[in-house]
Amino acid sequence: MKNRGPSAKRDFESTPMLSQEAHWIPLSDLMTGLMVIFLLIAVTYMVKVEADTDRIKNVAIAYSEIRDALYEDLHAEFQNDLPRWKAEILKNDLTIRFMEPEILFSPGSSELKPEFKAMLNDFFPRYVRILTSPKYRGSINEIRIEGHTSSDWTGSSNPEEAYFKNMELSQARTRSTLKFVLDLPQIEADRPWLKKYLTANGLSSSRPVLMPDNTEDAERSRRVEFRVRTDAETRIAKILEVAR
Repeated sequence: MKNRGPSAKRDFESTPMLSQEAHWIPLSDLMTGLMVIFLLIAVTYMVKVEADTDRIKNVAIAYSEIRDALYEDLHAEFQNDLPRWKAEILKNDLTIRFMEPEILFSPGSSELKPEFKAMLNDFFPRYVRILTSPKYRGSINEIRIEGHTSSDWTGSSNPEEAYFKNMELSQARTRSTLKFVLDLPQIEADRPWLKKYLTANGLSSSRPVLMPDNTEDAERSRRVEFRVRTDAETRIAKILEVAR
């Protein structure tokens, strides 16, 4: 048998290395392809997040513009009436707050006093006229009538009992207020729209008015508020839901 010599041995030994190289080349191509795919997914996700962020920012800007414009219109309409109504407008959340409990309800009663009825008869139709104007009508999500009490309740044995007694009272008062304003003949044309957006919310003593020393101002805590919520929150929630 002919001896093929050392070169044949080297050729034989190099064969497995060539096989390994041939194996690693397609594997490295596969890894490169996967890295490209993951990079594309990451870039796509980042672009989508940025787009959602821009949409939320645009909604927030639009909300701020609507809030500021609505505040200016409400203030211009009611600025001369607020002092005699003992009321105020809060710009941050578009709340109109009636703060004089002595002319709103009798203690422990949900029946509107004649003075409060006269105020609502003057206030509410003008309020509705602004909210239902083409400028704002499409942006209104809810008009809240909120009833608030102090944390006191004569004869209660503990704070929990006082809270629930006040909850029952505040809910009854907001329902009485809701019924009165919806029965006003001046808003008859807008009554179907109001039934969709106007709500009554009794909140008991959960949101007291505080004095500078952070203690409760019991007198000012007994109040009725009208507050507007725009659709900005709903639109942002929809954007976040789609993003998820």
